[in-house]
Amino acid sequence: MNGVVKVTKNKPNVMRYARKIGRMGNSLGVSLPKTLAEKLSVSQGDEIEFVENDRGEVVLKKVRKNQFPDNVRPEVLEAFFDVFEEDEGILEDLRDR
Repeated sequence: MNGVVKVTKNKPNVMRYARKIGRMGNSLGVSLPKTLAEKLSVSQGDEIEFVENDRGEVVLKKVRKNQFPDNVRPEVLEAFFDVFEEDEGILEDLRDR
């Protein structure tokens, strides 16, 4: 990537960044402008997520790692999540009674 960035500020508190899409191996990628990476508090190796809202806009967020108390094992929470997801219809029916 050639690092091209175009920054415009057409509304108060709104910054627009433009980047060119480049090839990264077999994928496509976009680099983050330094100022945006600093605002997101991200660095190499961090995870980001892209959230699309109901207006078709995409919001970029840093993935926050949850810190569990020492006595809570993540695999137990995953098992609970699987059960809730599997039985969601039953749980909703019980809630609506």
